[in-house]
Amino acid sequence: MSNLLSIGASGLNAAQVALTTVGNNISNVNTTGYSRQTVSQTEAISATGGNYTIGSGVNVQSVQRAYSDFLTQALWSSNSSMQRATTYNNLATTLNSSLSASGNLQTALDNFYGSFSTVANTPGVASSRQSLLGNAGQLVTTFNTLAQQFTAQQSQVNSQISTTVNSINNVASNLANVNAQIHAAGNNVPNDLLDQRDNLVQTLSGYMGISAYTESDGSISVYASSGQALVSGDKSFALQTANNQYDATRTEVLDSTGTVISGQISGGTLGALLDYRSNVLDGVQNQLGQAAVALASSVNGQQAKGLDLNGNQGGAMFSVPSPAVLPSNLNKGSASVSASISNVSQLTGSDYVLSYDGSNWSMKTTAGQNVAMTANPDGTYSADGMTLSLSGTAQAGDSFQIQPTRQAANGLALTMTDPNGIAAAAALNATAAKANTGTGSISSVTVTDPTNTALLSGATLSFPSGSSYQVTDSSGNVLASGSYTAGQTISANGWSVTPTGTPASGDSFAIGANSNGLNDTSNALALAGLADAKVLNGGTQSIVDAYGTLTTTIGTVGSNASTNLTTQTSLYNQAMSAQQSVSGVNLDEEAANMVKFQQAYQASAQVISTAQTLFSSLITAMQG
Repeated sequence: MSNLLSIGASGLNAAQVALTTVGNNISNVNTTGYSRQTVSQTEAISATGGNYTIGSGVNVQSVQRAYSDFLTQALWSSNSSMQRATTYNNLATTLNSSLSASGNLQTALDNFYGSFSTVANTPGVASSRQSLLGNAGQLVTTFNTLAQQFTAQQSQVNSQISTTVNSINNVASNLANVNAQIHAAGNNVPNDLLDQRDNLVQTLSGYMGISAYTESDGSISVYASSGQALVSGDKSFALQTANNQYDATRTEVLDSTGTVISGQISGGTLGALLDYRSNVLDGVQNQLGQAAVALASSVNGQQAKGLDLNGNQGGAMFSVPSPAVLPSNLNKGSASVSASISNVSQLTGSDYVLSYDGSNWSMKTTAGQNVAMTANPDGTYSADGMTLSLSGTAQAGDSFQIQPTRQAANGLALTMTDPNGIAAAAALNATAAKANTGTGSISSVTVTDPTNTALLSGATLSFPSGSSYQVTDSSGNVLASGSYTAGQTISANGWSVTPTGTPASGDSFAIGANSNGLNDTSNALALAGLADAKVLNGGTQSIVDAYGTLTTTIGTVGSNASTNLTTQTSLYNQAMSAQQSVSGVNLDEEAANMVKFQQAYQASAQVISTAQTLFSSLITAMQG
């Protein structure tokens, strides 16, 4: 009787444990990170003896989680990719919104260049000139607004980097605490602790790409994609944030030893922020700045080749900041560096690091590509359209970051306020001497160096013979001379001419300031033609083309980000579905188990009741 009673009791206990487990599963069906639990039972070992053995009931070995390490690791990986895609898509959407919210730069460019054509058609109408300055101001405002939008997103990204790092450190600290509890539990680790452990790792994977390894005691070690340990046992290793060594407005991520690891982090929200900042936002800011520099340079340069309504050589219409040179906060020497743009067409969209090794200076892009530097006779260096001037004494290891165009669009300004300052007329013209007898003529005088101080001082081009020429100034000093052949270009004092026809011996032309400035509009037409002038990227791209490339780049980034988000979301859902097929709670299944274990409980109770009845009958018989 006692054996039957113990068998019934063991079955009753097993059914009770199973019913409790099913109830817990049902209660946690909507609990994030909960793993379905099952009861592991084994048959009780019976004592041997006699000619046969009778079973001894059932033992409850454990309550286990339904768990697949492979599927859980796959879920963490897909979560990291999806969160990266989500953050990247949000940033790209904001970038596209910035482009549309700042005004249409394409329209502003068209209106500006079109205004020069209007001035050319109505040279004496003051309202045309005033309208041109108004359009120039609107163009500057559009550049500034778009640049400010980009700068605002830079600040947003830097702030998000700091916030995300704080979140990573909090989660890592909590995970270390859970690891300590798991270790303290020994061989009987509560399933809820393991669920907490996995849920924290899942959260951590959303912030950055990770790799995780389960230790023998059930605790878990987590490493960043950079190799930095985030959690090991009951210890967490906090990431840090600090200002970039060159740019105090830029936030960098450091490991627990203080080493910058921003370029080594991938995956998750943090990886997306760092990747987007370096590979998208920096680039579009620089591209916009290139366009602003080219605008100011080309317009100001063409202005200087003409005369304004006051008869003066045209002045600058725009101003733009010089390249930013940012010294490293680790520099120990007294050297300083300044940079200027010497050739707009050679500018790239890159930023640079200029370094000193103790004897030589070298330059690389911030992406690590070597850049050739040319030493100039005056002690300066030339590289990628810039001229670099160095002073002071550098020490080995000193470095400077150079941003040629990053702040150009934000700092672009309209400096011309007087409409009469628009240089619509050509600066110089050529007048044939009345005594000329040949067929030679000069239709226009091209300004080749508007900075030449003698540009407007006047000169005479004469042909002592049909095969020679001579240029003299107003005092009779010879400026240039030589043999002449038809179609040859002749230059002096910052101008050049290409005569046509055949000058006769003794023919001459007076080269001087244009006296027909009010009616001549040739320079205004040249200014209008700058809309199509190939002034960027080695003379292959106009400013309008550059803006088109910028909008295409931003649009492509947005489209790719959206497509990738769709793909990564689908992959995450698949990984989640696979993991939940093992670890998730199925209410239909649990309901069936509830009925099954309830019946087992009732049957075991009946066994106990039968044993009790038999025992009572036996006692009664013995008393009789």
